[in-house]
Amino acid sequence: MDGDFDLFVVGGGSGGVRAARIAASLGARVAVAEGRSWGGTCVNRGCVPKKFLVMAAEYGLAAADAQGFGWRGGAPRCDWPALVSAVGREVARHAGIYRDLLDRAGCTCFEAEARLLGRSEVEVAGRRVRAGHILIATGGEPVRPDIEGAAHLLVSDDLFTLPELPARVVVWGGGYIAVEFASLLAGLGAEVALVYRQPLPLRGFDADLRSGMAEALTAVGVRLHPGATVAAVTKAAGAYEVRLAGGGRLAADAVLAAIGRRPNTGGLGLAAAGVAVDGVGAVPVNGRSETNVPGIYAVGDVTNRLRLTPVATAEGHALAESLFGAGRPDFNREAVPTAVFTTPPLATVGLTEEQAAALGPADVYISRFTPLRHHLTGRKRQTLLKLLVCRETGRVLGAHMLGEDAPEIMQGIAVAMTAGATKADFDRTIGIHPTAAEEFVTLRTRTRAAGAG
Repeated sequence: MDGDFDLFVVGGGSGGVRAARIAASLGARVAVAEGRSWGGTCVNRGCVPKKFLVMAAEYGLAAADAQGFGWRGGAPRCDWPALVSAVGREVARHAGIYRDLLDRAGCTCFEAEARLLGRSEVEVAGRRVRAGHILIATGGEPVRPDIEGAAHLLVSDDLFTLPELPARVVVWGGGYIAVEFASLLAGLGAEVALVYRQPLPLRGFDADLRSGMAEALTAVGVRLHPGATVAAVTKAAGAYEVRLAGGGRLAADAVLAAIGRRPNTGGLGLAAAGVAVDGVGAVPVNGRSETNVPGIYAVGDVTNRLRLTPVATAEGHALAESLFGAGRPDFNREAVPTAVFTTPPLATVGLTEEQAAALGPADVYISRFTPLRHHLTGRKRQTLLKLLVCRETGRVLGAHMLGEDAPEIMQGIAVAMTAGATKADFDRTIGIHPTAAEEFVTLRTRTRAAGAG
């Protein structure tokens, strides 16, 4: 056998690359195998290209809004092929950066799929190599539903390479990927219908934000079909007919299924190494990212825990430090901020009202208002801010926002909550005027109480 390493990383996405880089900087001999694209889903088929498309949609809306500020000119039109080409170039640049970071760190890179042969053996590019530690960081993949006409369905990976923008799109799903794509496609000029099982989109998010999101999607022209699911898709006259379970039909030029993601564990040889997987194919791990097999670890979406790129990165960093460094860098899993990049975006950190109430008495503070700019544009858009506060300790348990700049604002709120900020800390902080963010430090009147007591 040849090619011995201290750490072999299977997967070149955010979590795997961070673990490899940190381990190499600590003196470990590191190899990384990636058979598809460096940077993983986030760089190539997720966060980065999606955010560019969101920005593109926002430019069109901003051009329309400019009329309210005295700007005059014809309505702009998005050149979809030019947009996709520009996004593709930037994605390729980002992927190259990830590969370059590994090369500069001194890692050995295999542009090939890897398969575990045992607790310390991996097969890659026709070679068998040994490693003291193996990290599984292969991420996730979109669920492709098994329905009549499934071959006609697109998944999120497909959207970034469409040759033209579909005029009519049915988006199937109610999670963050579904609402993001529904919002951006509508902003780019498509007629969009969103089909989802729940009464409101974004199951698992705070109820007020879910209601606000439904209103925001409607405001950008998305037609909502709650309590519904797709039963079949048939091709008809160059377009598609979408049949809904329980009745109803929708016409579309494209049908996007965004009904979830699953861990990417197929073909990894986990059974040969004795690594356990759960019912959805995820790799169970403990708080130290250890699997049931000593010396084999997993981080990121493949574990089906917090499926967020920064969490995967933090997990990879922590693992490398624990294996080859002096200790584990601290990160707070209880106050992980996240955002949904719709127009306007949503951002949240901490507990929902339901979760806070389950822990005991909590005070709820809510502010709703029209953003300053839209008093001139006339656009029907509302900003919603919400704080949840433990009545006993005064500590802020959750912060939520739906509105312009919400993700940028929530990052700072997350720092405060990680530091244990109380409502009194918010109250004694001076706001920046006029901003939406200042509302978080001027909330004085309790909206309602939640929880027992």
